[in-house]
Amino acid sequence: MNARWVCAVVFVAACGGEALQPDANEGSGAGSSGTGGETSGSGSSGTGTGTGPGTGPGSTGSGPGAGVSCSDVPPDGAAAPPAAKAYSGGTCPTLVPGTNTIASVPGERQFILVVPTDLSESESLPVTFLWHWLGADASDFLEKGAVQEAVDQYRFIAVIPESKDDTQFKWPYSSLDSDARLEQEFEFFDDMLACVSEQFAVNESCVSSVGVSAGALFTAQLAGGRGEYLSSILVLSGGVGGNLIKGWKPAAHKMPAMVLWGGPDDNCFGVMNFVETSHNLEQELTTDGHFLMECVHNCGHAEPPMETEGSTTKFGALWEFVLHHPYWLDDGASPYSSGGIPASIPEWCSIGMGTATPREGECTSESGC
Repeated sequence: MNARWVCAVVFVAACGGEALQPDANEGSGAGSSGTGGETSGSGSSGTGTGTGPGTGPGSTGSGPGAGVSCSDVPPDGAAAPPAAKAYSGGTCPTLVPGTNTIASVPGERQFILVVPTDLSESESLPVTFLWHWLGADASDFLEKGAVQEAVDQYRFIAVIPESKDDTQFKWPYSSLDSDARLEQEFEFFDDMLACVSEQFAVNESCVSSVGVSAGALFTAQLAGGRGEYLSSILVLSGGVGGNLIKGWKPAAHKMPAMVLWGGPDDNCFGVMNFVETSHNLEQELTTDGHFLMECVHNCGHAEPPMETEGSTTKFGALWEFVLHHPYWLDDGASPYSSGGIPASIPEWCSIGMGTATPREGECTSESGC
């Protein structure tokens, strides 16, 4: 048997559970929008300062690093993403909270749409794509990530794609997947963004991608394939390179990135080394001039042990990172560099490759492998 296929088969057996594994349940809840600090920031072609307190959709609290928000008006001359591509299926179906089906080459695809339960017509909201792990589906991410609660509190729209299940590893990021199949997944992203943007008031300067494990490996590919649309990426136990995973493709936009993994034991039975792939991605991002936040939780290939202080959801630090990094920041810039890291960000995170102090303490989540 071909050695690469042996590795593929072992990897499927090893990581079939992945890091987050709840029962499917769509849940809902009501929350409130946050209140931010003073709004100021710099654009890619000049600088600008907002006026008044940073309140409203996308505001995320006060304190260090909270002076820039996706809710701020972009400075004059700031960089802006291109408009969403036209929907490849012709006319978008009417989208509803919950599961939606759209036509996307070469067939139908599904995703879960999550919007605030008390959405106002006046709100223009960020959009965050959430890519699930190997032994999961979109509803697992919805529940385990407490996504409805997060959307209600932090005021954004979540899009949770469903895997097509036609590849070895849920999403087309491995060296076994053709470039044509990878492009199909990029086109699925295009179609979801097109229909969401058509039917909701979307903040185009705050479109991000968050992936966990298999989904994180794909998010790194999406950054290269559709980086011109992305304001930030969060890669949780993912990365690029090695014998099995596709390499990095330079992105069209220098987006801030959070790269998080579980320390030296973040692997699946020694076959899939997420330490190596995370380091590979960090090196590529650093070389290309992206802002990088490194986080090492030291609990292996398991759920990151996030604190919940100041948030109704334990993953508040992730959502705040997204909302603190609009598209129009200067290349390589972050409010965390100029204003300090917010208290909501775990102490085991730091700015730059090789700078994080790994977390110490008990790990309560079981390994996802």
